[in-house]
Amino acid sequence: VHGVMLSGGSAWGLDSATGAVRWLEEQGAGLHIGVGKIPLVPAAVLFDVMLGDMKVRPDAAAGYAACQAASSERPFEGSVGAGAGAVIGKIFGWQRAMKGGIGTASISAHGVTVGALVACNALGDVYNPYTGALIAGARTADGTALLNARDALLRGEEAQPILAGSNTTIGVVATDAQITKAQAHRLAVTAHDGLARTINPVHTLSDGD
Repeated sequence: VHGVMLSGGSAWGLDSATGAVRWLEEQGAGLHIGVGKIPLVPAAVLFDVMLGDMKVRPDAAAGYAACQAASSERPFEGSVGAGAGAVIGKIFGWQRAMKGGIGTASISAHGVTVGALVACNALGDVYNPYTGALIAGARTADGTALLNARDALLRGEEAQPILAGSNTTIGVVATDAQITKAQAHRLAVTAHDGLARTINPVHTLSDGD
């Protein structure tokens, strides 16, 4: 793998990976196949086309521009990039939802660094994993306060029907540790524990994480 692309735009947003492939080819990166090199760029996209104009979406040019803009500096966070169209807390309808976005964090211990870059477009609410405090998500009917969707569901409030797979939390976990493919798979599984610690409800039939 020579690059990973995260974007919005649902299936249309996958075109952004084409731009990344072209940029990587120009840099001489890729898998040797004898007659040349093929850059390998897995991509993941958010279902965010319900916010704004669905015809405004990432394309190959946007993917190419993202590669040109990439640096070792801390990336922008919030309503930018793959997080531009993210919305969270949609379980009681779009009118009670809240803006989501993209964020990043990293930690180093014993000579190993692990970092994560996540675009949150979840159906559920978002919690602080250290304190358990509700920090974002579905709002009350008047829009002035957080509802706490979990408690509302337990009280018997009816969730609104949401298109299956139309909520998506996507991300990349990266490390400089030397690990095997099996260990990388286990790391990916463990990463979903992070989602479960911070989003509730999580991994529902309406999510496409």
